[in-house]
Amino acid sequence: MSYHLDPHGEMILQQFRDRLPILQRLDELVYQHLSRVLKEQGIYVNAMEHRVKKEDSLAGKLERKGYKYNDINNLTDLVGVRIITFYTDDVDKVAAIAKRTLDVDWKESVDKRKLHELDSFGYNSLHYICRLPKSVVDDPAMPELNTIRFELQMRTALQHVWSTIEHDTGYKGDVKIPREYVRQFSRLAGTLELIDDEFSRLRATLTDYRRRVKSLVESGKLDDVELDSESFRNYLNLHPFDRLNKRIAAVNQAEIYPTSLQPFLRVFEKFGFTTLGDIDRFIAANSDDAYQMALSQIALTDLDILSENVGLLNLCVVHAVKTDGIRSLYRMYKALYGASPQTEEMAQFTYEQACQLSFMKK
Repeated sequence: MSYHLDPHGEMILQQFRDRLPILQRLDELVYQHLSRVLKEQGIYVNAMEHRVKKEDSLAGKLERKGYKYNDINNLTDLVGVRIITFYTDDVDKVAAIAKRTLDVDWKESVDKRKLHELDSFGYNSLHYICRLPKSVVDDPAMPELNTIRFELQMRTALQHVWSTIEHDTGYKGDVKIPREYVRQFSRLAGTLELIDDEFSRLRATLTDYRRRVKSLVESGKLDDVELDSESFRNYLNLHPFDRLNKRIAAVNQAEIYPTSLQPFLRVFEKFGFTTLGDIDRFIAANSDDAYQMALSQIALTDLDILSENVGLLNLCVVHAVKTDGIRSLYRMYKALYGASPQTEEMAQFTYEQACQLSFMKK
């Protein structure tokens, strides 16, 4: 392919062709390194894009402003990595990792977020110009891997979407945009920026809530903890049903295999429970009767493997039949298994079985 380049541009383009295998290797190593360290630090990103600049793209750049570059070493974006995070504060976390594990050229790097003017449009990324240090790769056969600079862009998913929209609409093009459209762009950009900040603030609030719930659960202040999926998950870490499970399993010397108890949250909501204290009292009030219920089902069998939900299921059965008979029992099974003729039959059979036990005859 021929390009409209002057001799200086042709020289730089040939340098690029000669260096291409090294650039491709650098691109691979940078991507592998950043993927690994992000995973090690527990930072989950929306996407990580990486590429070596295409020859035609470089040629176009050299046609427009090749005079700015003395040689190939002046070009810092031949290898580029873009990390797209979910939250604004994660951009700073990724940047901290880059500072710690890469050699950053601070003279060439720029935090475009700090350049964001009130009348500017779109979002601005954090751009670092970096090199791979020898602590990451040390290949005597390719010493250039430690000297060639590459560009690392860090932005949020919403910033990335906005940047794509700007490009797609041609807003950043040469044609002057009418003022009324400029104003619309500005309003939309401000709205997205606010949403980005609010998502980060909400995550921080939820993280604080989870810490408080965990602390309250561990301290035993269960009446102060509202029942929801997060608090119930923390409560299950206390293994509140283990004692009853072991008592039931001892009947047949059975083993207990693990299963999720989270679906029973729907049952507790049907029962009208609002705090973890309600569950604690529910266990205390029904454990002996739940043992009776389980005993009636397995005593004459040779079952030697029981689900971890055996204790909780029988607790719920006992509570349901005590409070509102078969209607409550059916609602309980429906919450667990869905509405079906089989669910109705199960409720009817279990209710008749429960009616034969002493706790129903008191």
